[in-house]
Amino acid sequence: MKYKRVLLKLSGESLMGSQSHGIDPQMLKQYGADIHAAVEAGYEIAIVIGGGNIFRGLSGAAQGMDRVQGDYMGMLATMINSLALQAELERQGLRTELLGGLTIEPICQAMSRRRAQEALTDGRVVIIGGGTGNPFFTTDTASTLRAIEIEADAILKGTRVDGIYTADPEKDPSAQKFQHLTFAEAMNRKLKVMDLTAFALCEENNLPIYVFDMNRPGNLLRVVSGEPIGTEVTKN
Repeated sequence: MKYKRVLLKLSGESLMGSQSHGIDPQMLKQYGADIHAAVEAGYEIAIVIGGGNIFRGLSGAAQGMDRVQGDYMGMLATMINSLALQAELERQGLRTELLGGLTIEPICQAMSRRRAQEALTDGRVVIIGGGTGNPFFTTDTASTLRAIEIEADAILKGTRVDGIYTADPEKDPSAQKFQHLTFAEAMNRKLKVMDLTAFALCEENNLPIYVFDMNRPGNLLRVVSGEPIGTEVTKN
């Protein structure tokens, strides 16, 4: 068992599947099955999901919208995705706890370190929506903050590529994959693992980041079990 308690970070775009926007029910079902398998194997999982499949605050700001208003709209988009994931996990028989950086009654309670830890210890999947509850912070930063709060062993960043490469493997076929990186190496190489605020928080709190392909069924269980299928970023 490599990681007992993890924070799984998913992008909102990952829920689109082959669609141009919104939520693909088949992708939601696949993610639910992978999370279910990991929980059944005894792992504790908290999840933060982005909202880019519905709305991006920065995109709105670029078109003249007030940045603060746009960021709050983005936070609400993460709540929509969190509700969709919660519904799918419960449909598959898992117990869940939905917490939020924004308190939206009667949908969820406010994020609380104690509440989240108690739910994880009790075997529930904890889904944390609403970002940090503050504008100007990304879901990368929110996931890092939540991972530190719940004392996670690592942040698992589920993407559509199987790790970190020297360049974008979808654009550069000669790109080479890293099995392991230190925070310093990733920073020096200017690899965009997470935004700078999130990255600095991980380094300061000695919180590993593991980047892997979440779109391949069964990969989540492989990662938490210790199978080296992605890229790990650590302090040393």
